Amino acid sequence: MRNFNLAVPFSDCDGGNQSDHRKIPFSDVIVTKPRDQFYGRKWQPIDIQVALWFTFVHILTLFAPFAFTWDAFWIAFSGYLLTGILGITLSYHRLLSHHSFKLPKWLEYMCVYFGVLAAQGDPIFWVSIHRYHHKYVDSNNDTHSPVNGFWFSHMGWLFDSEYMVEKYREHKNVEDLKNQTFYMFIRKTYMWHLFGCGALLYAWGGFTYLVWGMGVRTVWVYHLTFFVNSVCHIWGNQSWNTGDLSKNNWLLGVFFFGEGWHNNHHAFEYSARHGFEWWQIDVTWYIIKFLEGVGLATNVKVPTEAQKLKKSNFNSINKFK
Repeated sequence: MRNFNLAVPFSDCDGGNQSDHRKIPFSDVIVTKPRDQFYGRKWQPIDIQVALWFTFVHILTLFAPFAFTWDAFWIAFSGYLLTGILGITLSYHRLLSHHSFKLPKWLEYMCVYFGVLAAQGDPIFWVSIHRYHHKYVDSNNDTHSPVNGFWFSHMGWLFDSEYMVEKYREHKNVEDLKNQTFYMFIRKTYMWHLFGCGALLYAWGGFTYLVWGMGVRTVWVYHLTFFVNSVCHIWGNQSWNTGDLSKNNWLLGVFFFGEGWHNNHHAFEYSARHGFEWWQIDVTWYIIKFLEGVGLATNVKVPTEAQKLKKSNFNSINKFK
């Protein structure tokens, strides 16, 4: 398979004075639309609430060395697997955002609930933002592109509701979820589920379990997810000329259950499988295949060899134009 490692031709973008543009170190990505993260903009009440929550869980994580026990560590590790794989990568991303496969409703809702406990937003919010990301990837309408700067693409966009409202006033691309009572209920009661999780952890194992089960676990899954938004659009290689900045990054492929094969994903966003080569570890795909094998996952979508060859040939032709 060819490696293209191409960047979007940002000289063609509406990026203001090009003398102000800067290149992100060790990459081919140019910051054309830097956005002021903290000063020079209005902070909405929701921005302050989100910032306080992020500050809280990060401060909680600082207590980890002083509150370490092996049982608390395994609580955090188990939560990392459940909320990371079943919650975010399998259900929020591949199932809900891209309809890459189907699950029985009872299993879909169970997996999605683990995603709720990942504290990355309710399913309607998360899926809507992600679908817009694919529609407008690395353009002026992308919510979290590194063309706005590394920090903004990583997590700064979450504290800038005015920016998101400017891009998408209403979440009109998730009617499939809005029509389901379960997802509307989660949307209306979202924070109570997080508070409940924290209360249960504290009741079960005190401050130690709260630090590891809520703080460490949440922050770890946060930044793995955010690295897909930032790092996987900056550093890595491109196997497919997708016309955007998406990259395959093997480290994130390993640690975040196959999500790091991000250029593969942008080339075939409908695919339930992200790691196409035998050496591209994709734990989420292995679980989907298991669920398919026992009859729980159906309508599993993957690109055929003919589809991959067609796209590869198209890439090759365009490369030598």
